[in-house]
Amino acid sequence: MLNLILIWLLTVLAMEGFAYVMHRWVMHGPGWFLHKSHHRPRDGRFELNDLYALIFALPSIVLINRGIMGGLGSWAIAVGVGVATYGMIYFGFHDVIVHRRMPHRYIPKSLYMKRIVQAHRLHHAVESKRHGLSFGFLVAPPVDKLMVQLESSRGKLRSPTGRETPA
Repeated sequence: MLNLILIWLLTVLAMEGFAYVMHRWVMHGPGWFLHKSHHRPRDGRFELNDLYALIFALPSIVLINRGIMGGLGSWAIAVGVGVATYGMIYFGFHDVIVHRRMPHRYIPKSLYMKRIVQAHRLHHAVESKRHGLSFGFLVAPPVDKLMVQLESSRGKLRSPTGRETPA
């Protein structure tokens, strides 16, 4: 049982690295056709980028199912639940707290929460698939470093008013 908890925990932690890689080189690469909807104002409840939640849920569903029904064993269930756990943490942080896709009154107070929320908002200051910054979701570089990186970016930047200004 302790081994399964360790597998679950390591999976949750490893998912941050996986999410970084997918966000940096897939979503801001060949998958930009879906992800660009997330870097623009939303005109409804959903955006094309939401399809990534379904895409990333599939391995979790398959692992849990194969662990229970297909004979892969308990390790597959632990990994599948770890992926699902990361997905729930991601949803709570990214969709609820940062993008306020559900109404709430939460205001980040800890230094950690302030840092990752601000880092994600700085990520959205660049609307193009190039010149992005801060691709992680639960781990972020210091905000002062991101500001320097943002100022040196040659992409189009969105001002607080929503208008584009050249870098």
